[in-house]
Amino acid sequence: MTDWILIVDDEAMIRENLKAYLEDEGWRVAAFEFVAPALDWLRAGGGACRVCIMDMRLPDMDGNSAIRILHQAYPDLEFLIHTGSSSYSLPEDLRAMGLDDSRVYQKPLADMAPLAAAAQRLAARGGST
Repeated sequence: MTDWILIVDDEAMIRENLKAYLEDEGWRVAAFEFVAPALDWLRAGGGACRVCIMDMRLPDMDGNSAIRILHQAYPDLEFLIHTGSSSYSLPEDLRAMGLDDSRVYQKPLADMAPLAAAAQRLAARGGST
């Protein structure tokens, strides 16, 4: 696998554990605590980034807003949501972009394999929604 995956999560332990797991699965991983440097990374080339795993509560903006911004700039980028909020509900505009409840993962994950498998399926879609 040569695709990049982008992780935006402000919890260092979760971000680093997820990064290590995905690297072991063969991904190249760019992981950020804030949305702004993740966007800068994408603007600078961002490798062949196909999938973004987005936390919902971030220091510089909420994850829903980040997804909207990233989707507008990179419409082929696919998203998975990784949130600690048990009451999270996808907004209708994100559903209209192709996200559904199968893309929402509650953290902490006891098993990261389903998230990694979902990322692999999205990357294989070739950016189609």
